Amino acid sequence: MPVPTSVYGQIKTAFKHLNPHEVRRLAHRPLSVGLVASTEEGFEAIEDLLTPASFSRARRSATARVLHRALDGPPQRDFDLVLCEEELLSPPGAFLFHRSDPKRTVLEVIERRQDLALALARNFLPFRKPVIDKLIRTISRENAAFAAVTALPDVIPSLIELPWAVGEFASDTAFITMNQVRMAFLIAAASDQDVSYREQRAEIAGIVAGAFGWRALARELMGKIPFGGGLIPKAAVAYAGTYTIGVGLERFFRIGYGLTRQERRSIYEDALERGRSIAASILELARLRRSA
Repeated sequence: MPVPTSVYGQIKTAFKHLNPHEVRRLAHRPLSVGLVASTEEGFEAIEDLLTPASFSRARRSATARVLHRALDGPPQRDFDLVLCEEELLSPPGAFLFHRSDPKRTVLEVIERRQDLALALARNFLPFRKPVIDKLIRTISRENAAFAAVTALPDVIPSLIELPWAVGEFASDTAFITMNQVRMAFLIAAASDQDVSYREQRAEIAGIVAGAFGWRALARELMGKIPFGGGLIPKAAVAYAGTYTIGVGLERFFRIGYGLTRQERRSIYEDALERGRSIAASILELARLRRSA
């Protein structure tokens, strides 16, 4: 089915909402991390988490300049982030370093300090994949919510926090495509890659080209189903398509090549199941608000 020229125009207009400069600013913000420990071994354990042996000597040296040991008790200066050995009394606002489960430390920081997520991912390898995984899940859910909400015009837009007002977009294809490109910028920034339309032009071209395939599949699945039923597959496709693109981008920026066709299919099918569940919960909330 030919794609209406108007849809291309809507996508072009939607790109005005994207600002790669802001993404770069967040990723490259200066970081100052305070470390609190009682022994040299304690300091080294925290430092080894943030500057793993897989880093080159130059990269370890550059990253180490961000880290500051508090040698005489609690830090006496302001830091963006403070990590404290778990055996010690934690200073206010600090995060405990769980030596036996460092991933727990990473996830706790990401959950409470989302403002630092891009900068932490760019600077510290252990933060990278958890931050990117969360970005992929969040933006996939946003797109599923948008696909459902735009089909229910009287549903309150605050069903889920969306980064832009629902009414500003003429089609869900334009919004979803733009949000996928936004995701490409964020994943590139978290992966310590340059961020711009020029740098991500190949990824953007692939996203725009694929947008109409997801659009056609969603229409096919919608069919003539009573209220709500057809919206679940529509939103599930938006979730699964976005999620699959995100996983491919993470792979590409990490090792230089994307997913195979078989991997894309497998990831998409698994994500479609999760998307159906997410879409159903969104629509159930819509029904509850309608009846309230």
